[in-house]
Amino acid sequence: MNDSHLQEQLDIASWKSHYNLSLLSAAILGLVMAILVRSLLDKPRHLPRARFWLLWLWVPAVVGFGITGWLGYVDASLRKWYILFVYGAVVAVLWQVRTYRPAVMVLWGMVVPSLYRITELGMYLAGYQFVKPFSTYFKQWGQLNFMWFFGFLILGFYQKKAALKEQAQRAEEEAQLQEAAARKAELEHLVAVRTATLTQQSDELQIALNELRATQQQLIQREKMASLGELTAGIAHEIQNPLNFVNNFADVSQELVSELEAEQASPTPDTGLEDELLSDLRHNLHKINQHGQRAASIVRGMLAHSRQSTGERQPTDVNALADEYLRLAYHGLRAKDKSFNATLNTDFAALLPLVPAVPGDLGRVLLNLFTNAFYAVQKRQQRGEPGYAPTVSVRTRRAEEEVEICIRDNGTGIPAAVRSKIFQPFFTTKPSGEGTGLGLSLAHDIVAKGHGGTLTVDSEEGEFTEFVVRLPFR
Repeated sequence: MNDSHLQEQLDIASWKSHYNLSLLSAAILGLVMAILVRSLLDKPRHLPRARFWLLWLWVPAVVGFGITGWLGYVDASLRKWYILFVYGAVVAVLWQVRTYRPAVMVLWGMVVPSLYRITELGMYLAGYQFVKPFSTYFKQWGQLNFMWFFGFLILGFYQKKAALKEQAQRAEEEAQLQEAAARKAELEHLVAVRTATLTQQSDELQIALNELRATQQQLIQREKMASLGELTAGIAHEIQNPLNFVNNFADVSQELVSELEAEQASPTPDTGLEDELLSDLRHNLHKINQHGQRAASIVRGMLAHSRQSTGERQPTDVNALADEYLRLAYHGLRAKDKSFNATLNTDFAALLPLVPAVPGDLGRVLLNLFTNAFYAVQKRQQRGEPGYAPTVSVRTRRAEEEVEICIRDNGTGIPAAVRSKIFQPFFTTKPSGEGTGLGLSLAHDIVAKGHGGTLTVDSEEGEFTEFVVRLPFR
């Protein structure tokens, strides 16, 4: 009797100890579930209000464990109620964040364990048990609950990791987009500033270009006026000869008229003398007309040179044009320097074809070349070289489909270093104030662009300079 009672007391004590350990394990389960769910939800980030419930989820088990242990009260359903409470609390928390994919995955993981615990508690309260083999299956179901839950929990954490990675990627992309937007705004600002600067520079360059063009036109006009002045000086000397002839023949003609009138007034007029006087008068008038035409031709050349060119080509006698401007350039220099004299050599080809040209423009070219030639020989003469005779030669000939005009002088020559630059605008070898550097540039443009010809130069410093103009006559 005493032994059986003692054994019964020992069994009761063992069962109570097992019961208390069961409550303790339930409290640990609640604590673990709270930690896992809080970790899954990044603590309070997704649902701040659930922090309190998850933090104190293990407290009921510990309180129940303490009270029942102190009172010695034993209730097997208490652990089942607590575990079901933990499951319900977890499900309620996860349901609040069901749009969060890891929470949905863990919710699916809670379905089977929750159904198992509800079924277990209901059978306990009703006093029912499954018959074999269903009881065995039910126990196996209880053992598989943890595997089911932790499998879905692992999937939930995997989804959380993927979500965090995706979130970090989106944050990085957003940061890159913000950086790109900031960079774009900065570039747009820089482009706007640069555009404004370029626009201002463009306006300044346009103003400078307009001023440069105006200056260039002034220089071109100055060059034309300089050549016109040289032409005028030459004309003043060239026209003096025919005017002197006109005046002299006019004076002689007046004397012949007076003698004729006196003879006619005589009582016995001499018919032979009258015929001789009329013949002399007729000859004088012919000479007056001839030299008057010469003067008129010079004046027409001057007008043609001074007025704006119409650009209309017409058949031009190159020999006559070269001869006329050679003498005009020579007399123009002699008007400035009375002591200057030079030998003029001409070799004009006979039966030279007419060249379609603008006479005024081509005359400017020849006048410029002749003026430069006389300038070169004058400068060499001023050096006082013994035995030096200034000579300017002009030669024309036909070269296949072109007419060639060769102008050669034995002046100072052109240095080899500057020979390639003489056709550049504003380049000149003359001292400051004696040349604009536009003469040869304009001459080259007139020949090459205006008449489809060529203008070349050959020279040896201190010996000679030779310019060759080639013009197509077809």
